[in-house]
Amino acid sequence: MSRKKGYVGEEIAINYLKSKNLKFICKNYYSKYGEIDIIFENLQYIIFVEVKMRKKNSLVSGLESISSKKQENIIKTAYVYLEKTKELKQPRFDIISIETDNKTDTRSIIHIENAFEAGGKSY
Repeated sequence: MSRKKGYVGEEIAINYLKSKNLKFICKNYYSKYGEIDIIFENLQYIIFVEVKMRKKNSLVSGLESISSKKQENIIKTAYVYLEKTKELKQPRFDIISIETDNKTDTRSIIHIENAFEAGGKSY
């Protein structure tokens, strides 16, 4: 995915999550293991979100494109964040998949809360 397309997807996801009354923390958090697209929180969780944007009818959906290795790197990066910030809230790993249709300029958003866990896939 191009960086410009990724930026657009992240902004869509940020606005969507803000509309759900979640508090925005940061975007594009990096560690030596990789990147977390966006981080939010609520009263109970610190929420690490992977954002995928795809065209309608793509061969691989945004959800299917997140390999177990990618999940592992997100989890490792989240642990770096938790250690550096001394955050005590329970971590949660969400996925937001955005499907676009360029012909009609419509977008659908699929938000899977707790999409995977430190022990492996759960969605």
